[in-house]
Amino acid sequence: MNPYPNESNAVAEQFTIASGGLHGVGVTVVNFLSEWCEVDVARDGFIYHQEYERGIPTGPVEKVGKSDTRGTKTTFMPDEEIFPDRKFDHNILYRRLQDLAFLNSGVKIIFRDVRTGAEDVFEYQDGLIDFVKNMNRSTDPHHPEVIRMTGHAEGVAVDVALQYTVEYTENIRSYVNNIYTVEGGTHMSGFRTALTRTLNNYGKNSNLYKDIKDKSNIPTGEDFREGLTAVISIRVPNPRFEGQTKTKLGNSEVEGIVNSIVGDQLAKFLEEHPKTAEKIVKKGIVAAEARESARKARALIRDRKGALSFGGLPGKLRDCTSKEVDKCELYLVEGDSAGGSAEGGRIREYQAILPLRGKILNVYKATDAKTLANTEVLSMIAALGCGFGPDLDLSKRRYGKVVIMTDADVDGSHIRTLLLTFFYRQMYGLLKAGHVFIACPPLYRIRRKGQVDRYISTDEEMHRILLDLGLQNAVFAVPSEEGGDGRQYGGETMEKLCKTLTGLDEAILALERRGISLREHALRQDKETAKLPVYHVFYNEQEEWFTDREKLKAFYEKIESDMLAAPLAEHEEPIASDVANVRVVELHEVRTLNKHLLELRELGFEVDALLPQERTGTDTSRYYLRRGEEAKGIEDLRELLTAIRSGGQKGMQVTRFKGLGEMNAEELRDTTLNPENRTLIQVTMEDAAAADDLFRILMGDKVEPRREFIEKHALEVKNLDV
Repeated sequence: MNPYPNESNAVAEQFTIASGGLHGVGVTVVNFLSEWCEVDVARDGFIYHQEYERGIPTGPVEKVGKSDTRGTKTTFMPDEEIFPDRKFDHNILYRRLQDLAFLNSGVKIIFRDVRTGAEDVFEYQDGLIDFVKNMNRSTDPHHPEVIRMTGHAEGVAVDVALQYTVEYTENIRSYVNNIYTVEGGTHMSGFRTALTRTLNNYGKNSNLYKDIKDKSNIPTGEDFREGLTAVISIRVPNPRFEGQTKTKLGNSEVEGIVNSIVGDQLAKFLEEHPKTAEKIVKKGIVAAEARESARKARALIRDRKGALSFGGLPGKLRDCTSKEVDKCELYLVEGDSAGGSAEGGRIREYQAILPLRGKILNVYKATDAKTLANTEVLSMIAALGCGFGPDLDLSKRRYGKVVIMTDADVDGSHIRTLLLTFFYRQMYGLLKAGHVFIACPPLYRIRRKGQVDRYISTDEEMHRILLDLGLQNAVFAVPSEEGGDGRQYGGETMEKLCKTLTGLDEAILALERRGISLREHALRQDKETAKLPVYHVFYNEQEEWFTDREKLKAFYEKIESDMLAAPLAEHEEPIASDVANVRVVELHEVRTLNKHLLELRELGFEVDALLPQERTGTDTSRYYLRRGEEAKGIEDLRELLTAIRSGGQKGMQVTRFKGLGEMNAEELRDTTLNPENRTLIQVTMEDAAAADDLFRILMGDKVEPRREFIEKHALEVKNLDV
């Protein structure tokens, strides 16, 4: 693998030694924050293994097998006492692993999500060229070639690829030793300086500027970055970052190195490709003219009476009375009906309401002139008072929070996306500074006779509440056996049983997604330890199941001894090892399953209690859930949680809200406007490049990338209106 195609292998090898962890502690933190952690290291022909629990080794490092490969595998389960939500975000892992494959050409990364069965293979022979093409997949390139520039100096290796598109925004990603530097740094400064200088020099020397009369129309760096997609990847032996999160590079010598390499190689490319060079420079000239025209248009609008001045606020704005900017909030509300309810329920002192009629313009595909011709957009600009685009001045904003409040349906989601697109394209600084929020109106209202209405925001919260209500005065009973009184569970014991069943249910679902039923796997249970097998071993045409590493190790050793004991034919050479033919599949969810099965055993139940059983010749149920005089028959423990929630819903009227207009002013105030009760989600820009990529896919002109996105994420949709 050579990530620097223009350099010799010896030179490339010199720079691949540069690396960087994210925080300098790596697996140590993962280990101590994990319920359990396993590390397998293959080196020198052997596999070494060690296990830990919450950072503490459970035994010494062991030699557990042979291997003709090298590498390290770390397997861990986040500690649920620290991380209540242990679900990994597929998209975050997908983007990071794909980036690593782009940055290291020739490396093959297989990303398999056993939760869903999804599998992706990342392997890119052209490295950053493929990276740029992928970033531009949802738009049209301005020129066919992806320009690649590589070089090295003073121990620093530089790799840059760029291509212009028909878009109006720049999309530049920079990396140092594979670390994504969100805030750029000296390598970014060197690149920008070289780009502007080289393109301007070419424009002047080629007489492309001869018709420019006004010097203000000569392209600036900002103009030359309009529509630019670029990836900058450098390898630095001793990087100095600003801040612990390593988002900005501080090595001063890197700026000059990047400036020189990019400048020289870009100039050479432009001379060798005059048609592409002319396209790029002319795009910068058009961007400069558009910049000047937009500046004049904004000036005219500002000067026009009543447009953007505080004295000419939009007529439908219901403003607040306070002048304390940081306390003031502007609610952008979908529709006049919801706007009326919001106006009646707001806290007038510091909450302003601006109803929006229908879906606003998709500004991602619109010019500034078309954007400014849209009534709803003009209303928002006027209400906020801080300008937009290049003239955005947050010191002039009229509100500390801008809150998007839409219905919980498809149209509401679309309007919310259009509004976020507007802020991203025209008021990026407002987003970056954390002034934009999304209101979370409740999904449900629970009404019970003689009690105050209760509002629920998520399905998960609804399930918890129904479980808590269902547990009140509930008793779980095992019918009497001969000579016995029968077991009964209530109070804290019942709560413990439900918690165990919740954990079991998630692990069982994960196992079933592999195509392994609990009933089938229970037949493989170890009779001594009552554990289910964690390791599924394939050896030639043989299959074996093992519950722990010791038994797996013994299997390896048996293979070795059998090979050594096998008689050899005349002139036959002995085979060193047949362990390479062994394939092991670890069922990580079974670890969680075994943990909860142990808890279940302590409560008096075995794994068969989770499985339905044939009960012919009897009218009695296997178990009963009793509340007062009422008793409900249950055939296996997996039915218990559903039965409890069903009992919790009795005597309750549940309303699911789809629109803000379904709530009156008092309800809207109590649930969505009152700071003591409401839930607001702050819109953050942790990964601006990923956000830009998503906006291009969802709001751009190309249909195919949008269709692929919808098909890939279709099963993740919740609360779909059909």
